[in-house]
Amino acid sequence: MTKLLLLHPDDNVLVCAADIARGEELFMGDEILVARESVAMGHKVARRAMPRGTKVLRYGAPIGSLTEDVEAGAWVHGHNLASDYIATHDRTAGEAA
Repeated sequence: MTKLLLLHPDDNVLVCAADIARGEELFMGDEILVARESVAMGHKVARRAMPRGTKVLRYGAPIGSLTEDVEAGAWVHGHNLASDYIATHDRTAGEAA
């Protein structure tokens, strides 16, 4: 069973098609990653090591920038990724833009 999805060839993250356990070896074609932590289905993992400030690409488009260095196989989410388009964690429902 394929546990990782590459949505676009330019993407530097992979999407989990199933829950992944810390330390699990993950295969994506010729690429082999080791999960740095447990990651839930639907979340992203780094395809390669990336420094702070790197634009994260999903579907070939930037979705934000890393706020810290990440290793290949690391979980990429709100704790280490900030949107370049909207304020992170401070929007209020119904608030006018």
